[in-house]
Amino acid sequence: MSKISQQNSAPGVNGISVIHTQAHASGLQQVPQLVPAGPGGGGKAVAPSKQSKKSSPMDRNSDEYRQRRERNNMAVKKSRLKSKQKAQDTLQRVNQLKEENERLEAKIKLLTKELSVLKDLFLEHAHNLADNVQPISTENTTDSDSAGQ
Repeated sequence: MSKISQQNSAPGVNGISVIHTQAHASGLQQVPQLVPAGPGGGGKAVAPSKQSKKSSPMDRNSDEYRQRRERNNMAVKKSRLKSKQKAQDTLQRVNQLKEENERLEAKIKLLTKELSVLKDLFLEHAHNLADNVQPISTENTTDSDSAGQ
């Protein structure tokens, strides 16, 4: 199966050449390639579909123009509402987090006070135990040492 291809180069807009290729009747068609016209590559390559839209301005009184404007206006409204809703959701979340933070800080204060009270009770109890215990072991060691001599 041999493929015969033919290339045509045509100067385009903004110093861009578009190379169009045609394939043999194999059922495969190659996609047009965008190539800079000059060796310096002066500007960006622009697809032919984009070039054609800019070349034919719409009449502001046409039905197509009015329909496009309506669709665009609806899209803008939808986008602005979505943005506004997102900002409100964010603000609501910020307020929830602030409230939760305040609750947690209050809980920290309460638990810190409770810890302090428990430490004081523990130290008082430990001090009382130390006062009630008499050092019996020191007297026994001195008596047994003197009796043996």
